[in-house]
Amino acid sequence: MKNAARIFLGVNIDHIAVLREARRINDPDPVDALGICKRAGADQITIHLREDRRHINDLDAQKIMFNSALPVNLECSINPDIIDIVCQLNPHRATLVPEKREEVTTEGGLDLFAHYKKIKKAVEQLKAHEIDVSLFIDPNEQVIEHASTLDIDMVELHTGSYANIYAMLNTPLATTHHSITELERPRSELRQMLYHSLEDIKDAAHQAHQKGLLVAAGHGLNYQNVHAMREIEVIHELNIGQSIIARSVFTGLEQAIIDMKKLLS
Repeated sequence: MKNAARIFLGVNIDHIAVLREARRINDPDPVDALGICKRAGADQITIHLREDRRHINDLDAQKIMFNSALPVNLECSINPDIIDIVCQLNPHRATLVPEKREEVTTEGGLDLFAHYKKIKKAVEQLKAHEIDVSLFIDPNEQVIEHASTLDIDMVELHTGSYANIYAMLNTPLATTHHSITELERPRSELRQMLYHSLEDIKDAAHQAHQKGLLVAAGHGLNYQNVHAMREIEVIHELNIGQSIIARSVFTGLEQAIIDMKKLLS
């Protein structure tokens, strides 16, 4: 079934700050993207305030909160110091994500079983400040069930596995980061893996929706693989960053967002 409702697009602008930090200068400033995102039809600004401040820093977050005409979805870890900062910033929503210092990008969903008490405490603190809360989780039945016991508004399903398998099926060897061993899998096996990964996302989305939660999805989504998310009628929102910022190098940010919005409509 095609998604009859409009899918909201959150544009993650972290990678603008990544480019700035490559030279540790003041340009480009992620704040400059705010007006462009709104003009292009984005529904939300998404940023990740990491513990190591590798891209978005505290001043960025403050300026974005003050200047954004769009709602701000602030991704963060469950570190108590970070939660205190998020409460001070008062974003429209806080999305709790796992975080490891050595990772290049977020590698999976929150471990609700290992860190349930810490997550519950963070959720309670954020809700006390009237901040909507989302959990970034793997598309898994047991995880959804556990998440639904918390006072949250939304879950964001981690689509990284789907995106990685899609890339192995469709990306030329010379342009992929996947190992030779991974790429030597029979294509029939990869297609089965892709099918099951997508089914996991669909099942998790419907389960979360039945629990009364809004459903978002994100991680690794791009102009080639996002079409499958459009077909899941209960997905309310997608958060996409790296692929939009990458395309903007060639087309400009406004056109890159417009191109993505067209794929979701």
